[in-house]
Amino acid sequence: MPQPTAVHPPRTPAEWEAYYQLRYAVLRQPWQQPLGSERVPADDEPGTIHALLLADEAAEPPVALAVGMLQPTGAHQGQVRFMAVAPQAVGTGLGRQIMAALENQAQAAGLTEIVLHSREAAVGFYQRLGYAVVEPSHTLFGVIPHFLMRKQL
Repeated sequence: MPQPTAVHPPRTPAEWEAYYQLRYAVLRQPWQQPLGSERVPADDEPGTIHALLLADEAAEPPVALAVGMLQPTGAHQGQVRFMAVAPQAVGTGLGRQIMAALENQAQAAGLTEIVLHSREAAVGFYQRLGYAVVEPSHTLFGVIPHFLMRKQL
């Protein structure tokens, strides 16, 4: 696997396409959700932070290996959403890099707490990063249990 680039927000139309393609491929397509369901109005709201790790900065078209989004939800709170790591990159630390970048930017924006709704399979990942389970949350697509998690920054 090529050495990934540094975490940054998508900067070009092609990078945005790679960003959304990974969100769809990992978080929506396996459950037969329609193309476009990986996009939400919060993507374009002021203060929303997007994080992208590309496989190779020079590749055309760009290939996303990991993505995530932080949406401000209150004066001092933000919510991580749409965390996704390409299947070939799972377990390589790229998810941790995305989370670290989002947390750093959250602190820079004056946020003191991050919440997220973790899929059951990812709870351990977030716990290793200092997040605590608050309570069971929703069940996505009728089959994916989620848990509300929280971390003080």
